[in-house]
Amino acid sequence: MSSFATAVSAKASPAGGRITASGSRKSVAGRHAILPLRPALRLPSKSAPAACRRAGNPSVVCSAAVEVQMNKATRNPSFPFTKIVGQDEMKLALLLNVIDRNIGGVLIMGDRGTAKSVCVRSLVELLPEMDAVPDDPFNSSPTDPSLMGPECLEVIKAGETLPSVKKRVPLVELPLGATEDRICGTIDIEKALMEGKKAYEPGLLAAANRGILYVDEVNLLDDGLVDVVLDSAAGGVNTVEREGVSLVHPAKFIMVGSGNPEEGEMRPQLLDRFGLKVSVSTLFDIKQRTELVLNRMAYDKNPVKYVEECQEEQEALRAKLEAARELLPKVQTSYEIKLMISEICSRCDVDGLRGDLVTNRAAAAYVALNGRTEVTVEDVGAVVSMTLAHRMRKDVMDGMDNTGKVKSVFRRVTDPEVREREDAAEKAREEAKAAAKDAAAGGDKRA
Repeated sequence: MSSFATAVSAKASPAGGRITASGSRKSVAGRHAILPLRPALRLPSKSAPAACRRAGNPSVVCSAAVEVQMNKATRNPSFPFTKIVGQDEMKLALLLNVIDRNIGGVLIMGDRGTAKSVCVRSLVELLPEMDAVPDDPFNSSPTDPSLMGPECLEVIKAGETLPSVKKRVPLVELPLGATEDRICGTIDIEKALMEGKKAYEPGLLAAANRGILYVDEVNLLDDGLVDVVLDSAAGGVNTVEREGVSLVHPAKFIMVGSGNPEEGEMRPQLLDRFGLKVSVSTLFDIKQRTELVLNRMAYDKNPVKYVEECQEEQEALRAKLEAARELLPKVQTSYEIKLMISEICSRCDVDGLRGDLVTNRAAAAYVALNGRTEVTVEDVGAVVSMTLAHRMRKDVMDGMDNTGKVKSVFRRVTDPEVREREDAAEKAREEAKAAAKDAAAGGDKRA
């Protein structure tokens, strides 16, 4: 913190103070000095874009992104994605979102200790490095204007070329205690105090641009904050209007949420905003359970060595993902398959059209992952429960869960024989009920 800011802090809080959760310093006497918890880092003038230096407006780096970079050198490598045994549906949902970001993210709900967080964090290691403008808080692309922050756009408009470096895809974790200002960004208090100017300090949505935004225990997060994040994920931009600051910046990321359903459910309106939803449970297969435990023990003993030993499997999966992303534009879905998807959504009483759209996209991504270019009925069946189950209305009196209902509807729509058998069984049940009712009525008359 600068000497000026330190002097202001001492003057506002002569008796000492404590740091509040909102990032301000609160004096013991109850008076406030509006100072940031972590002063925004300013780039050296030589590393800032030329247009920004001429305007006297050096880039401001989001503190969350800086922390991720600082911790990256000291933390252990993530547990290898390929060594997570079981939980195939969860891993498939994450891979499909990597292949097609338009699917809309994934919600993972399940018991504690089922590798939900581990799987998300290990996913980043599979993603190839991306081209980005160095020291830019928005992870701006040096060539695509739709993925550039405001300052980089000014440089492009001035006819200059942006520098480019290779960097890892960012993984930003949103804590439960985060405020809307911390998520969307707010006014740069330090610059306001030192220079008397209004400036924007980027938030977590800016740091997550072109990466993954992960919310653990998303069902415990305030509904309003979840809605803000999902709006940005769907639109690909974050609009900030506060304290006289008006700004729009790209916020294109994969939204991943996880939670334990025992701790609370999410509103149907929020569930519908997630592209896919999977439910995970504890592994009870002895061989799978033992294999995963042994893998984890080997990793804990020497993380670096264990990750190096798994590089061949990791590289193979990484190459498979790259090939799938390149193949995705060539995937074709026939009109009959699209009609079948809409019929399934209609029979499942799914509100809106998100279910139809996401099922088409997920099926195409699944086909690309398997190295093919034509969507089949079986491909739709592999993803339909992930795309529709959380969009169906819940009936507390019905013992069958929504996943089972979706699979039942899929079988009826795609297999005429199954439909005939189920119709015959339903007719037999109705006749049995009617016969029992008539028998009861005849007994009452004789009595």
